[in-house]
Amino acid sequence: MHPPYFPGVNAVKDKRLKLILQYDGSAFHGWQIQREERTVQGELEAALEQLTSTHRSVIGSGRTDRGVHATGQVAVADLPDTWQPEKLEKALSAVLPKDIWIESVESTSPDFHPRYDAVRRTYLYHLGLSGESASPFRRRWCWPLGKPLDEVLLAGAAEIVVGEHSFKSFAKSGQPERGDRCTVFECRWEPWESLGKTLRITADRFLHHMVRYLVGTMVDVARGKRPLEDLRRLLEEPHGELRTSPPAPPTGLFLHHVTYPSKSWAPPAPRSTPESSSSEKPSPSRKPDPK
Repeated sequence: MHPPYFPGVNAVKDKRLKLILQYDGSAFHGWQIQREERTVQGELEAALEQLTSTHRSVIGSGRTDRGVHATGQVAVADLPDTWQPEKLEKALSAVLPKDIWIESVESTSPDFHPRYDAVRRTYLYHLGLSGESASPFRRRWCWPLGKPLDEVLLAGAAEIVVGEHSFKSFAKSGQPERGDRCTVFECRWEPWESLGKTLRITADRFLHHMVRYLVGTMVDVARGKRPLEDLRRLLEEPHGELRTSPPAPPTGLFLHHVTYPSKSWAPPAPRSTPESSSSEKPSPSRKPDPK
């Protein structure tokens, strides 16, 4: 069972709707709502209150930091049954600021939780290696280094990260209660148009600033500022004296995709009518999927 959330929701009259959204994080102080700061969660809740005349909590799959973007953030809100997915998508598009875009809305299971049900998350990090990456139309969404790197060392650094490791060295301090072991399923550098490289990294979970510390350290390896073996040591000796390089700037980081067990997305099945139950043989009951 998930911890309780969405206080005050009327389970009889409300239904859960799942949103996939994109946002440019440049002008936001991150996802999580903050007093007197502009946040993505705050804008969504304000928009829903404008549409429904009541406060509606929004829960996201993860808390992106200040300046970090998303092309696949997942969120849920409980709304009255009159709000069909297509109606909500159009209404939100009309009232939300232009740096948030609702990609889709659909009904989902009443107990679906975008954070606790997630099994994998994928982040992208854009690294600008050409001079064009410094253009005002590019630099907001990358780290505009503007100089070539040793691509062999860059690829080798990414390979070391794959697997289950302690990422304590690559996390912002002050999170002992979360633990520090993560399993990275995929970590590789791909071409980013003609502008540079994109890191694609998928894991079961991420620690605070983990991707940015990884990118900063990998870039220093590829610049020849520190040996490749440093990356391995930071993973194998998280309590040692060796430290990571400074974190890469948030401008290049995107929450790209969140993966769930397939049945987590399914809306509740419609109730059968008395006529159908008397004329059809009932199907075997299904056990709930383990979380």
